Amino acid sequence: MKAIRTLFWDVGGVLLTNAWDHEERDRAVEKFQLQKADFEVRHKEAVGAFEEGKITLNQYLDRTIFFQARTFNKEEFKSYMFSLSKPKPEVLDFARNLAGKCLMATINNESREMNVYRIKQFGLSQIFDLFVSSCYVGMRKPDEKIYRVALDLIQKTPDECCFIDDRPANIEGATKVGMQTVLMRDLAQLKKDLQGLGVS
Repeated sequence: MKAIRTLFWDVGGVLLTNAWDHEERDRAVEKFQLQKADFEVRHKEAVGAFEEGKITLNQYLDRTIFFQARTFNKEEFKSYMFSLSKPKPEVLDFARNLAGKCLMATINNESREMNVYRIKQFGLSQIFDLFVSSCYVGMRKPDEKIYRVALDLIQKTPDECCFIDDRPANIEGATKVGMQTVLMRDLAQLKKDLQGLGVS
C-alpha cells in the first residue's frame, strides 16, 4: 500500500455540525411554525439543484418557504439557517495539526452560500488546500464522479488518498474509486484508523 499523502474530509458531521440536514430543518420548522410535511416535499424537490449550485439560496427559499406570505422575512430565516452551524473544535484542531503533513481537501455536499459562510466562519481555508464542494462541481456524494473529479484536481492516485466521512454510503462511493477510507464515529477512532494507514 502506498503512503497516504492526501486526506479528503467531509465537513458536516465530521468537522462541523451539519449545515441543513433533517435535524437543522426540524429546528427551523419548529421555530418558524412551518407545515413540516409540505416543507419536506418542497425541500426534496429542490435540494439536488440547491446543493449542486444550480439554484441560489434565495431561489431555494422561494420554492420551499416563501411561495406564500410569511410573518417573518427571508433575511431572518437565512440568519437562523447560518446560526445552526457549529464547530467540532477537537476535530478541527486535529485537522489543523495535520495540515502541514498531508495535502488537505474536502469532498462535501453543500449549497454555495452555506459553504462560503462555513469556510469563512470556521477558518477552513487555513486548514484545507482544496474544496471539492458539490455546489462548485455540480455533483454530489455518493456519486463516484465527485471522487474522480477530486483525484483529477490533485493529480494523485486513489491509493495515495484517504477519504473521511460519517456516512457509510459516502464511504462506499470513495471505496469504489480505490481510495482508502475511514468511517468516522469519534475522534479517538479517527486517530487510530489514520495511524493504521500511516498518518500520524
